[in-house]
Formats: sequence, C-alpha cells, structure tokens
Amino acid sequence: MAELRFTKDHEWVRLEGDVATIGITDHAQNALGDVVFVDLPEAGREVTEGEACAVVESVKAASDVYAPVAGRVVEANAAVAENPALINSDPTGDGWFFKLTAVDEAAIAALMDEAAYAAFLETLA
Repeated sequence: MAELRFTKDHEWVRLEGDVATIGITDHAQNALGDVVFVDLPEAGREVTEGEACAVVESVKAASDVYAPVAGRVVEANAAVAENPALINSDPTGDGWFFKLTAVDEAAIAALMDEAAYAAFLETLA
C-alpha cells in the first residue's frame, strides 16, 4: 500500500497511480469523537489546495475537511456517507472521504511523512 502523507489540518493523502485518496487522521477522528454525519464533495468538482471541500460532524463538533492538494474529485466514499462510523473504526482505510485526479505529485511529496506528522502531534500535546 502506498505511503500516507499528512497535513497540519489532520488530513491524510495516499497517492496510488494518478489518484489521490483523502481522509482524516486517527488523531482527528479521536478528537472529534463519534462521527455522525459527513458531507462529501460531488464528483467532477475542482478543488484548490487548502479549500474546505467536505464537512465531518460528530457528537462534539462539526469540522471542515480541506483538500491537501489541488485536483478534480473523481469519487466520494458513498459507504462513509451511509455509515459515518467507518471514519472512527478505520480512518485511514475504509473511512476515506474522496479521491482526486490531476494532482501535483510534488505537492503531495511536500506534505509530512508519518514521522514528521508524529513529531507535529507531539508539539500539540
């Protein structure tokens, strides 16, 4: 499986071929608590890096999900829309949010790797 890259807003990206899959990190889902609703972007939507393009709601709060890189949405995760608890049970697997194409591989490479993200989380404690 391809390596995950991370943002300071607690999104992750996995690039496989020319498709980038995006979701929220385990840290983010723990902070949110039980996820009860997710609003995902429509296929075909063009998003810019840093653009709020999805919303995740939990019993505690609602939070925007930002596009870690620019691209075009090719798929939203219908399973998560129907069963938002997947985000809590498998945030970096079945709990993904959406997939992008036409992404800049260099922009993904510039995101934090797992070790850098772990170090970033330590600064938040």
